[in-house]
Amino acid sequence: MATKTIHEPTILAKRLKEARERIGMPQDKFGVEIGLDEGCSSARISRYESGIHQPPLKTIQAMAKVLNVPLAYLFCEDDLLARAILKLSRLGKRRLADEINRIEEL
Repeated sequence: MATKTIHEPTILAKRLKEARERIGMPQDKFGVEIGLDEGCSSARISRYESGIHQPPLKTIQAMAKVLNVPLAYLFCEDDLLARAILKLSRLGKRRLADEINRIEEL
């Protein structure tokens, strides 16, 4: 009798799913947006989000662009830090510099 392999989602898998769901984009559409073939896009994204497969870096970069998140967010292991990266990335460059200077003064 064959046993089913259970894959533990990676940090990347978790962050991809969170970010995709946050923007309300279905897996199939997301896959097409990053350049996957329409016929396999949903299955491929499902495998990436479940941790069965790891996408290549170029694909991860395309995902970050479509999801409008920094690449660092997708690899951040700490949930609080990941949220901070996301929030800081949405500030303009000037406000980001001001925030960094303020934090450095603490």
